[in-house]
Amino acid sequence: MFGLRRLYDWVLSWARTPYGGIALFVLAFAESSFFPVPPDVLLIALALSLPTRAFRFAFIAACGSVLGGLFGYLLGYGMWHALDSFFFAYVPGFTPEGFVRVQELFERYNFWVVFSAGFTPIPYKLITVGAGVFHINVPVFLIGSAVGRSLRFFLVAWFIYRFGPPVRVLIEKYFNYLALAFFILLVAGVWVVKYIF
Repeated sequence: MFGLRRLYDWVLSWARTPYGGIALFVLAFAESSFFPVPPDVLLIALALSLPTRAFRFAFIAACGSVLGGLFGYLLGYGMWHALDSFFFAYVPGFTPEGFVRVQELFERYNFWVVFSAGFTPIPYKLITVGAGVFHINVPVFLIGSAVGRSLRFFLVAWFIYRFGPPVRVLIEKYFNYLALAFFILLVAGVWVVKYIF
């Protein structure tokens, strides 16, 4: 836990350098397949330091994350049997049981699994690598990733742009709950449109 906190602080330190945007892209890329600290941490810090660029930072995070997701897909597609023991031993969120569950979810929900992992607290890296292992349709994967990740990061940017520094504590403490609530409302809305109207 202490090591994770130091990693978290190291990520935040990039917001105080001229390379914050590049670091955000690299962090978003890495987090999509193996890195444990979410890019939201650096996105919040950068957006607070330059609120007028909040949406630009969200765009950078979304691009890095989707490309990183594609990298995770390629790892799963072509190298899973060589890397599975590493992922199960060292990457948070990866367990053999979890992987079986991911396969079941892909078989039933496909796009919605990728979208929900991109937007909610579900470990996105588990889904990106799993999508490659189970050979999910690439356009479906990319669209789900782009929509889910963009919504997540632009929502954070909008909160920072609209409410400023006071919202930082709220986002850092409750973002996972807020994202989950938003996702439930979104699914409920789709269900209502599909089955009621």
